[in-house]
Amino acid sequence: MSSDPRRTHLAPGYILHHVPYRDTSRILEVLTREHGRLSLFARGVRGPKAKLAPLLQPFRLLLLSWSGRGEAPQLIGAEPGDGGDALPPAHLMACFYLNELVLRLTSRHDPHPALFDSYHGALEDLKRGGALEPALRIFEKRLLEGIGYGLDLAAESRTGHPLATEAYYQFRPAQGLVEASPDAPGALAGRSLLSLAQERFTSQAELDDVRKLLRSAIAHCLEGRELLTRAVARSMRK
Repeated sequence: MSSDPRRTHLAPGYILHHVPYRDTSRILEVLTREHGRLSLFARGVRGPKAKLAPLLQPFRLLLLSWSGRGEAPQLIGAEPGDGGDALPPAHLMACFYLNELVLRLTSRHDPHPALFDSYHGALEDLKRGGALEPALRIFEKRLLEGIGYGLDLAAESRTGHPLATEAYYQFRPAQGLVEASPDAPGALAGRSLLSLAQERFTSQAELDDVRKLLRSAIAHCLEGRELLTRAVARSMRK
């Protein structure tokens, strides 16, 4: 990958979202490793004669080239950056959820190479048949770390004492993890929190605790805004 003040060539990236523009074009929202999240204007990529249409799909690593430095530079080329392996259909909604998290919680033109690597790793793990829920929880944890809202999974916030396997804790967004009784509302097992710190889960109970914790932390970052993918998933379950 190389770049100059006017053009960027073969930058690794993923399409997070796209919207039609006029008759044959699209505006792409992409996550790139070295340039962060940005919008690209893709001219002539819709319709039966559009050569790039089959390539410009979510969840596929691409090598993107563009020209310009404004709010929406123009896409001038795209090449496959991987073998084109597809996600299992059952995982598509969950991966659109990952895309929405990135769109809602990151800023444009703010590079996060580690976040890009975590996103790429999650997709590759799922393409290889990895379990969905651990992949989602690990990505959520790393996303919070990447945007500066990482969870302190080492110590209780009031005393500074290390988290204990047999203890229970509550998560308070403005404070962190505080020790609580096992029957307290939202109580989380210390064992589950330490498993999240190590990114290794041994039971569904741990995953259930971790999901509740990360959901609360993400809701705090979203400041009351609802995620569309969650609303869609609820409607589908009904």
